[in-house]
Amino acid sequence: MSKDLAISIFEVTSSPLCVASDDGQKVYDRLALAMQAKRSVALSFRNVTTLTTVFLDTAIGQLYSVFSEEQIRSLLKVQDMQADYLVLLKRVIETAKLYFKEPRKPHWAVGR
Repeated sequence: MSKDLAISIFEVTSSPLCVASDDGQKVYDRLALAMQAKRSVALSFRNVTTLTTVFLDTAIGQLYSVFSEEQIRSLLKVQDMQADYLVLLKRVIETAKLYFKEPRKPHWAVGR
């Protein structure tokens, strides 16, 4: 297996403010590509001063729509994250696991 890929959130977003889903999508795109190639990723939050659930939902939460929990746990390592943001990340992950656990019905089938 090849060496871990290091991804710096600060470098990808060019900002310490990680609040927008557009920036989260940039991170997700890199993560998904690496994980599809079965590469381990070290995701660094060094120099990030502001972080929102919108960003985390897009960057990390949507991984659960493509990869299993086991794949994510084995391939993704989060580093340099402030303790209060770890709590936020845990909430985002739990919500994503619940959301993507059940296949969604098409909008026209809701209530049937």
